[in-house]
Amino acid sequence: MRKLIERLLVFFIGVPAFFAIIVLFPFCRQLLLNILTIIFTAVGAVEFSSMLEKKNLHISKIEAFILGSLAPLSLTLVISLNLPEWVIPLMLITGLEWVLISGAFSKSAKMDTAANRVAVCLSVIVYPGLLMFWVVKMAIWGNPGAVFLFFLLTFANDSAAWLTGNLFGKNNRGLIPASPNKSIAGFLGGFLGSVLIALGAANFFPSVFSAGVNTESVSNLFVKAAVLGLCTGIFGTLGDLCESAIKRSCGFSDSGKFVLGRGGSLDSIDSIAIAAPVYFVLFNLFF
Repeated sequence: MRKLIERLLVFFIGVPAFFAIIVLFPFCRQLLLNILTIIFTAVGAVEFSSMLEKKNLHISKIEAFILGSLAPLSLTLVISLNLPEWVIPLMLITGLEWVLISGAFSKSAKMDTAANRVAVCLSVIVYPGLLMFWVVKMAIWGNPGAVFLFFLLTFANDSAAWLTGNLFGKNNRGLIPASPNKSIAGFLGGFLGSVLIALGAANFFPSVFSAGVNTESVSNLFVKAAVLGLCTGIFGTLGDLCESAIKRSCGFSDSGKFVLGRGGSLDSIDSIAIAAPVYFVLFNLFF
């Protein structure tokens, strides 16, 4: 019951909060959202590094925080603060060079783990860093509705999966070893939730897909919206399963305690990180 209440609080407070941040305050190309993305990504990178410590793969928390934030931070500086585009490769290359060069000065006692350290550093740059980069990149559209739709699709997928899994998933769990509590009913309910939200947006807020509305029939708009919702839901689910596999491998139940009712930061952005590149590419392709 407590977890149910926490989830409901997060949903009914979180969705309006995201709406306010994205739609009501889109200044400087979603600067507020981009700052929030950087924070969650950096904290998620720290949590990821803590998991990897269980496998004797060590880096400092400060390194994880900085390296994990490089990708979304560099793009935010370009998109929201109008810095030149070369800032992005400069910051990423600086991070990579630090990772490689700093290992050459490790103490002799730690020299045998230098390769492990490089692997961990590169991992936190990519996951969640480079994946969350695509959340910030959505700001280039200048379309707050499309950005909010992405979060709504991932939230709907997660919430619908949790609800249908609890209602109808008792006898069809255990399909995925990484997350044995997940059920077929939950997966299907989550996908359906994302599709329904996308179709609802196409019906009631077609301006979100303004390019598509101007150039195609309404039926094509609905088909493409449904595909967008389904693919976002599928990859959001895969993101959740990927993180579950990592946590199970490292002996963690939650990545942390950063968000009420959700666990850690990485628990909150796992679906978002994997789904964001897919949503970005499909929205550009379709609309």
